[in-house]
Amino acid sequence: MKAILRSILMLLLFGLVINVSAQIINVPNRIQNKVVNRINNKIDRGIDKGLDAVEDSLKGNNKKSTTPANQKTDPKTTGTTGATGTTGTTAGNKGDAKQDQPSLQSYSKYDFIPGEKVVFYEDFSQDAIGDFPALWNTNGSAEVVTTNLFPGQWMKFVTREAIWTDALLKLPDNYTVEFDVIPVKGEEGNGMAGWSMRLMQAKNVKAFDYGSAPGQGGYLFNVAYYGRPDYSTWLYGSECDQLKTGGSKEGEDVKEKINQKYHIAIWVQKTRVRLYQDQNKLFDTPKAFPTGCVKPDRLRFEEGAAMISNIRIAVGAPDMRNKLMTEGKLVTYGIYFDVNKDVVKPESYGTLKEIAAILNEVPDVKVKIVGHTDSDGADAANLDLSKRRAASVKNELAKSFNVNADRLVTDGMGETQPVAPNDTPANKALNRRVEFIKL
Repeated sequence: MKAILRSILMLLLFGLVINVSAQIINVPNRIQNKVVNRINNKIDRGIDKGLDAVEDSLKGNNKKSTTPANQKTDPKTTGTTGATGTTGTTAGNKGDAKQDQPSLQSYSKYDFIPGEKVVFYEDFSQDAIGDFPALWNTNGSAEVVTTNLFPGQWMKFVTREAIWTDALLKLPDNYTVEFDVIPVKGEEGNGMAGWSMRLMQAKNVKAFDYGSAPGQGGYLFNVAYYGRPDYSTWLYGSECDQLKTGGSKEGEDVKEKINQKYHIAIWVQKTRVRLYQDQNKLFDTPKAFPTGCVKPDRLRFEEGAAMISNIRIAVGAPDMRNKLMTEGKLVTYGIYFDVNKDVVKPESYGTLKEIAAILNEVPDVKVKIVGHTDSDGADAANLDLSKRRAASVKNELAKSFNVNADRLVTDGMGETQPVAPNDTPANKALNRRVEFIKL
């Protein structure tokens, strides 16, 4: 009889699961746990559904696409899934929903200026969805994915291992490293797992360098599972080891959150390393790479869960004044746009500020601003996009930096004047540029 009553009780409880309250405490433990789990699952599904609806509304309900999330579109008809930066120059409708981003003025303390010549660029556009990316190596796993939240293709890893640039990087004393990152759910639970990046000198050129201080030394940037960023350096040799350093950054405004995109920029000037996250300069370390102690040649991601894209490494501090005033032409890669957009991204602030300072010092000089794209997308759409981007640069210089707009004229060349073949992501990145020509 007790068994029958227990069976009836179980059926009643499953039928009334939504209304179950504190009385669960009187149910046998096995049933109680089952009911609680089912309630939690339904609550989680409800929360997820609500969050999805909010995200969809923020992205704009007027975007209609029948393309599956994991399928690349035809770049000649609908636009590539390319990266951010002076990138994503393919065809797009003028009526695209306005991008959700901070204002340019929110970056008023952002002094980062990217290197002049791109030596490495990776947006994973050459890789098939689901594959491990061709230019990388790993002792764990990663795959190329797309996401409904952000355009382009991303390298996603959920691992306790590492993924690194397969070929060694040839880096001089001065260079910049930039990439976009989206922290995602880890192997356990539903929360963020954190992630780590190393700019390091490899010991094993074609293999994994093991240990908590791998290779010949380097710079580690780490984001904890609860979002706090920190850094440390590791160096070898009795003298160098004493010079290692580290620190962390507190504050809710710099903590990373799950499923949000962040732009990381690293500026190396000989021994000095500055690291920025969006508009915030997180760390400025004068002796991060002491002379003779370490010379990084590899970028490595590890220990956590994240999606990475739009990796750009460039060398040489741009001599903007000499290029524009003496040579009469300044080519810049430090003015950024999202895919198919003509809105200047706020991380362009440092470059625009420097150009504006030059222009405001010589008020009689007139300049033509010319936009250029790569060859992805329709020719006519690329031409139109390049013209609109040049006009946006003019507007920002006038509005945000008080440059006299009457001195600035704009034009766009689309894909008609490449400086490199449009055959690799790195070469396409060279073609996506903004030029300032002295008139």
